[in-house]
Amino acid sequence: MAAFIAMNHFQVDPARGAEFEALWKQRETYLAEVPGFVRFALMRGDEPGHYASHTTWQSRAAFEAWTRSDAFKKAHAQARMPSGLLVGHPKLATWEAVLEA
Repeated sequence: MAAFIAMNHFQVDPARGAEFEALWKQRETYLAEVPGFVRFALMRGDEPGHYASHTTWQSRAAFEAWTRSDAFKKAHAQARMPSGLLVGHPKLATWEAVLEA
């Protein structure tokens, strides 16, 4: 099975990291109902305020289908961040496995 990873990188006001984490903990992702979804993690980086949402998918096609799904629309309808919480816009990076062990 080829893995595909999508990561949204967030720069959060370093003084508001706990608030950002709490918002994610309260949020319903609807990912479990999407075919091809493998796992989700919210990652906190070593540098203050650096976070990434990390989803693993069975394939790029599964991820792309998620972005067009009703589950995606429902999850992102509740994703509004309070003013000043984020420093800039999230940046998406995607990765496709070329070797797995």
